Formats: sequence, structure tokens, C-alpha cells
Amino acid sequence: MRLLYCDQKGNFFDHPYLKAAGRSGRSFAELTPDDMIPLPDGASLVMLPGCQPVGMKKGRLVRMESDPQGGGPVWAVGALLPQGYTRTWLPGYIKPPRANLLPLYGYTAVAWHKGSVWVAARLTDDPQRWDPANYESSRLPQIVRQRLDASPGNRILAQLATCTLQYRCFTATNIFLQRWEGGVPVSPVCNARCLGCISRQPAGCCPAPQSRINFRPDVAEVVEVMSEHLQAAGPEGIISFGQGCEGDPALAWPVVSESIARVRRLVTQGTINMNTNAGHTAGVEAICRAGLDAIRVSMISARPQVYHAYYRPAGYQLTDVIKSIETARSLGVQVSLNLLALPGLTDLPLEMAAWQEFLQSGLVNMVQLRNLNIDPDYLLARLPGLGQAAPAGMDAFLQMLEQIPGLKVGNFTHPVGR
Repeated sequence: MRLLYCDQKGNFFDHPYLKAAGRSGRSFAELTPDDMIPLPDGASLVMLPGCQPVGMKKGRLVRMESDPQGGGPVWAVGALLPQGYTRTWLPGYIKPPRANLLPLYGYTAVAWHKGSVWVAARLTDDPQRWDPANYESSRLPQIVRQRLDASPGNRILAQLATCTLQYRCFTATNIFLQRWEGGVPVSPVCNARCLGCISRQPAGCCPAPQSRINFRPDVAEVVEVMSEHLQAAGPEGIISFGQGCEGDPALAWPVVSESIARVRRLVTQGTINMNTNAGHTAGVEAICRAGLDAIRVSMISARPQVYHAYYRPAGYQLTDVIKSIETARSLGVQVSLNLLALPGLTDLPLEMAAWQEFLQSGLVNMVQLRNLNIDPDYLLARLPGLGQAAPAGMDAFLQMLEQIPGLKVGNFTHPVGR
């Protein structure tokens, strides 16, 4: 497995003799074929600006400072994975002091092997519906325009048009294509200030890749989008509140709960899901009672000190999140975790022990693994209580999850049988 690197013009090269190294937190190791899979369809290679590649030579770590072929400066290379794949190693690099923070993406280790690019990842769900090829259509702008012309006053559809055509958001696109999981943003506000927030950056780590909605939809707007999608998409259709372009939908519970109640009088098929931090327990309860089928709760850790350091919650604690999960289960709602995974954090012994204890309680039906989009150095410098033990490895973490009775492991929301 040979080291991949790039020059500052974006040209990629494999190193003539350095072996590829992967990174887990602040630890490095030589990558082997057992760690890797061929680059999957829908993945892309990216430069890591300002990050010096690190490789291995005879078991020793070697920092690459210049191109052996041309002598110029070099940068590390990573991959961005499509949905359905969970990364197991971060790219091997060292960031010099005062280097800029990396943009908010989920960087994965890569290597050159047998004449092609390989990545450190595992297939953990069926990626078919989230294959980028399913979202490329020359007719998409026309489809979006026709739908907007049919409902010129619906602000949600106007927002989703931007998310579809500008941000290439798949759940927004599905609303216009009337299939699978479609997103409905409802909340311009949030009760957390996540370090890796992709719609607003109160933490100030780097620019957010998309903008948050700046309005509060009314019930009629929400009902129109929900009912049309669930009717057209059939039993496999999903409506999800809590998108990347909004805050937390539980804070908009009066609109969400009334909308669900009205829609269920019109359409009985399909799944209604909410993605949330679940800190506003009263809002979560009201929405569940209105007829929510599934809830996906975002968590980075089952330990309070790590959870609070990342989410920086305003007005709630991890105990409130647990109470929301208990409430949802008691009301018959299917509960998933949106588990924000990072090699070198998620697979630490302290973290794994806490996750195992929490998940063995039986409160969670499914763990949806999410490759955390953030600069690893920025994050790890801000998390307390990680201990000194070496990471066990993401493969070990996945094996732990698979051994918990009744727990489903995947990457995204599945339809709930009604």
C-alpha cells in the first residue's frame, strides 16, 4: 500500500517507496490490504491543504516535506466517502503550527495499491439509493422550476430548490423527484452550538458549507410538502425533519406536531422521521404523540464530558437527551442514533465501554454511523477526558456494535413498517 500525495496544483502521485500510513486520533500505523477496500463509486479524492503527508519506511514514520520527483511542496491526500461506507482510518498527515483549519468534510485514509486507489473503509449499509449517479439529471432544473411554479408561495420548496441545485443535497432532491427520503426544514434556531455544525458556525472553526433557513414555516407549507411526498413516494417514502440547512426541529414542535397530525389524516403510508439532538424533551414528546414513526438522535459520545464539549448545549444536558430517547421508545417510536464517528475518538477504550453500556440498555433500535465532518486536530484539542490508552480500532468498534443483541447497524434511515 503506497503513499499517495499531491502537489499544490492538485496533481496526485504515488510515492516510489514510502508505504501508506493511516491515522487514528494522534496515532499512526502502516496500512495493510486488510485495512482497505477499492475506492467505491461516488467517492472522491481531495487535497488536505497545508498538511504534510506521512508515510512508513521499514516500520518508521517518515514526514514527507517535498516532492521526490520535482522537489516542490506537497500536501496530504484523503478521500470523501459516499453514504453507506464507514471510515476506519484518517489520512496520514501532520499539520504544521499555524496551518489553516481543514474544511468540514469527513477525510478518509487512502493508498495506491495494484494500480488503483484504495480507501480505509467498511461497507456498512446498502448505498444504492444514495449513489450520486441517481441524482445526476439534466432535467433536474426543469423539474424544480415546474414544482416551484405550482406552489409559488411555499418557502420550504424555495429553500429545497436552493439545497438541490446549489448544495446538491440528496434529501432535498428527493422531494422534487418524489421518491425515497425527502427532507423538510422547519427550524431556523438550535439549542446546541456544535463544533462541526454545517449550517452555522458559532464555534468559529471554519465557514459552514451551507446556509440555515431564516424563516419559520407555517403548518400549511409543511403539510403541502409532506403530504405530496408521502403520497407520491409510496410505502417506502420517508419525510425527515432536521436537515443540514436548519437548526433543531424539536424547537419548532407546535408546527411539526400539528403538521404530522394533519398529514396522517390525509396519508397513512410512508415514514415520518425526525433528526434531532433531542435536548428539548417536551418538544420531542409532543411530536412523538402527534404520530412520529422514527427519531434519529445525534450523539458523539455517551460520556457527558465529551458530549457537552462537542455540542455545547444551551439549556439542556445529556441526561435530557436520554430522557427524550426513553420517552420516544415508550410511545412506540423507532429510535436510531446518528453516531458521529471519528477514528481515534469513537474507538477509544473509554468511549467504547460507555457506548456498550448505553446500547445494551435496549433503548436504541439502530445505530446510524456518520463520518464526522471536522478537522480532527481542531476537535481533539477541545475534547476532555480522552485518557492515554491507544484506540482499539474502528473495526473493533464495529464488531462491538454487531455483538449487541437486537441492535441494527447502518448509515441512514430506513422505512418503518406500518
